[in-house]
Amino acid sequence: MMEYPICVTCGVQYGEPRPDCPICEDERQYVGWDGQRWTTLEELRAAGRRGRIEEEGPDVLGVGTEPSTAIGQRALLVRAPSGNVLWDMVTHIDDDLIRRIDELGGVSAIAISHPHFYGSMIEWAHAFDAPVYIHEADRRWVARPDDAVVFWEGDTLALADGLTLINAGVHFDGGQVLHWRDGRALFSGDILTVVNDRDWVSFMYSYPNFIPERPRTIRRALRLLEPYEFDRVYGAWWRKIVHTEGKDAVRRSADRYLSFALDDE
Repeated sequence: MMEYPICVTCGVQYGEPRPDCPICEDERQYVGWDGQRWTTLEELRAAGRRGRIEEEGPDVLGVGTEPSTAIGQRALLVRAPSGNVLWDMVTHIDDDLIRRIDELGGVSAIAISHPHFYGSMIEWAHAFDAPVYIHEADRRWVARPDDAVVFWEGDTLALADGLTLINAGVHFDGGQVLHWRDGRALFSGDILTVVNDRDWVSFMYSYPNFIPERPRTIRRALRLLEPYEFDRVYGAWWRKIVHTEGKDAVRRSADRYLSFALDDE
């Protein structure tokens, strides 16, 4: 069995060996300070990585890794009546983690906010026989092409009753968020990142390199989000959650951001 290479810095698994990681060489990310380094799932398992599953909200379970890998994000298992959706992705997966998620009802669909979080998405897709939804605008960043990946176009896509992907376009052109009507929740990854003061979010073209997002991109995202109601906003890391008045938090966060971005005094 082929051991697919995984970039140590971003945690994305590639379909074949290569000398570079295009995702890390892009200006939104960075190559590790020790140069380009690779690992595999086998090496991560041998090093003692294990899955972590904890409640993050009503019918929402965090899925992560201890110790964490690469960027350190956690995924979220959204337990919707129409079937569980795995939002965002991690690198690590093993038989015990698969068993535990199967006991929770498995995964009907996977959707990932942006390329930095692609992780081992094809391993997860095969383990649960689930499609992975990626916006067409980010097709070129898919590091391990596979028939499990479903590319969609346009501004929105209904995954199931009450579950809608929205192409916010922040951070990456294909950057997407997931709205859950019945849970009154928005799953934002770091497309709209929940900051340490968890009553606010922010918007960046690059987080590690501190490149701000363009005002016109933020305004477009706000227009697309306007029809949707939500109380909670789930960010990309453990406990990074806006718990109440999430829609208002997004709007005033954008107003604050834009007031600084457009201040010419």
